[in-house]
Amino acid sequence: MAVKQYDVVVVGSGAGNIVVSQALAEGLSVALVDRGPVGGTCLNLGCIPSKMLIFPADRVMELREAQKLGIEAEIKNIDFSGIMERMRTSIARDRNAMHEGLTQSQELDFYEVEAHLVDDHTLQVGDEQIRGDKIVLAAGSRPLVPPIKGLDAVDYLTNETVLTLDEPPRSLIIIGGGYIGVEYAHFFEAMGTEVAVVEMLERLVPVEEPGISAVLQKRLSQRMAIRTHTRVERVSAADGGCVVEARDTHTGEPVRMGAQRLMVAAGRRSNADLLQVENAGIETDEDGFIRANAYLETKVPHIWAFGDIIGKAMFRHAANREALIAWHNANNDHKVRMDYLSVPHAVFSWPQIASVGLTEAQAREEFEVAVGHVRYADTAKGEAMMENEGFAKIVVDRENGHILGVHVIGPYAPILVQEGITVMANGGTIDWLAHALHIHPAVSEVIGDLPFVLHAHD
Repeated sequence: MAVKQYDVVVVGSGAGNIVVSQALAEGLSVALVDRGPVGGTCLNLGCIPSKMLIFPADRVMELREAQKLGIEAEIKNIDFSGIMERMRTSIARDRNAMHEGLTQSQELDFYEVEAHLVDDHTLQVGDEQIRGDKIVLAAGSRPLVPPIKGLDAVDYLTNETVLTLDEPPRSLIIIGGGYIGVEYAHFFEAMGTEVAVVEMLERLVPVEEPGISAVLQKRLSQRMAIRTHTRVERVSAADGGCVVEARDTHTGEPVRMGAQRLMVAAGRRSNADLLQVENAGIETDEDGFIRANAYLETKVPHIWAFGDIIGKAMFRHAANREALIAWHNANNDHKVRMDYLSVPHAVFSWPQIASVGLTEAQAREEFEVAVGHVRYADTAKGEAMMENEGFAKIVVDRENGHILGVHVIGPYAPILVQEGITVMANGGTIDWLAHALHIHPAVSEVIGDLPFVLHAHD
């Protein structure tokens, strides 16, 4: 059987498409391998569909909270099936357009099959094999399903299967209080579902600043049941639903909860195992993610990896940047590092969260720091909005004024944090924020006031 040879083989059609485009533009022979659906997790199962669902949920919360501003509003109906269908139709349109572009390209060979590595140059793609001088792995991740007794016997939801629903469950237990868990908790509660969230660790969104976790938990607890430091031990089917048996890790007390549906949002796992990367001599870490350095290089000199499959910054905007850096490093002696410190992220819960850089605790391990807080309510616009709990926090290197981290919880957090992202990405200091005029009265003053409230932390 003849083995077809390519200059570049790319596995994964999410951010991997960036490498495909770059390689084709240079006139190289390219193979793209993806079992589908094309477009990767973000387009089909992650950020885009979930935000199309969460946006209507945000409108529900705005109407509910309008009463504090003296406005009484009534929500007469929520067309859940219409919201879901709009999301699916939009995603299918974009996916089909991408698929058409890939399949009609005369320069690209597109293998729509499951693949695995045979050796460090060869992949098994369906019934045939292909070889690449350079191989780029961007095959993403899938839901992590923890080894909970009885889970296999329960029809549980994940962030993928939840997108197939046509009506909201009457009640829902979500295992996991990370980004995915709190976003879908916000969505389903706004749609009328009785929601409970169970998190094994001490607080929700545990990688965020403790103060941010506290505000989020306070606000979500007004709408749903939140149980932190609670370990799920067993799940079982029951009449019309399921039962979750858990234990409080502080007191040892048993916890028993019931709901119509169960959702597992316990994190993500790399697809490296499906690719059998060990056949190529590629190393993985203890959680199964491919070991790649800051240049996106694996242990194998002609194989690069990025995106969810390496588990460093599992966001599409990070993967897009990694793709460009990986391709640059694959073709240049002067290598470029991926700057993970300035990779931002947002959590589209209610309230919204956005962060970039180090938390205060992380920064204090390496630096002498100064820290500043500004509440929304400390600004004129925040007072007008009656936003009494949201705040921004900045962490600065006291020696040179470089911004180490910016963290925001409250309205427009993903927009507000951008100013800090821009300064950090360009090596700027806190003076950049101090010297920039901020419109008054506008919510951007929450960030603009941060340089003037710094205090030292050793």
